[in-house]
Amino acid sequence: MSFKKNKYKVLRAAISPELSKFVYTYFLNKRTTARFLFDQKYLSPFNTEYGVWNDEQVPNTYSHYSDIAMETLLQQVKPVMEKHTGIKLSPTYSYARIYKEGDVLARHKDRYSCEISTTLNLGGESWPIYLDPTGRTGQAGIEVNLDPGDMLIYSGCDLEHWRDEFKGKDCGQVFLHYNKKNSKRAKANQFDKRPFIGLPSWFKGFTLQKNTKKY
Repeated sequence: MSFKKNKYKVLRAAISPELSKFVYTYFLNKRTTARFLFDQKYLSPFNTEYGVWNDEQVPNTYSHYSDIAMETLLQQVKPVMEKHTGIKLSPTYSYARIYKEGDVLARHKDRYSCEISTTLNLGGESWPIYLDPTGRTGQAGIEVNLDPGDMLIYSGCDLEHWRDEFKGKDCGQVFLHYNKKNSKRAKANQFDKRPFIGLPSWFKGFTLQKNTKKY
């Protein structure tokens, strides 16, 4: 399957079963820790560095922008993405969720930072994603099922994608987002306008002083 022709591609075993299990278990543990810290008021309800439950796209579901493990995957998967898309890429950000029973991901296209994206199955119960390869709106989609370690590479700004109601208990997914390196705005949008990978979203637009040391 040609990504350049179809604007999507399914890649089996993009990461090893051992790695996907490790990351999924890590993220489940982080959700448990975050829930305890929020419920016991050790963390402010405005804190986002342990993840959130107020994601507007999928409300009341644990989600995390730029978790450091997921940001590391963003870096590590980049050569695989470039190989299978045939496109040089600039990383923007990672976003992970643990979906729960009853969740729905509405049909949508993505913002510019998600020009070339992948959804990577980390673990849990299977939940198909649908996408419309025509690029038009409201068309019938194709169903893609992913096992842990598999990923769907897709053009997030061009193709509508969605998930119907989840009937299982948990499903862990991480979205890894990139721009085409030769896009006009790609350099200014590197790391989703953060100074470097791993920083939370409130660092968007933040400019480091020239003498600031990155450890």
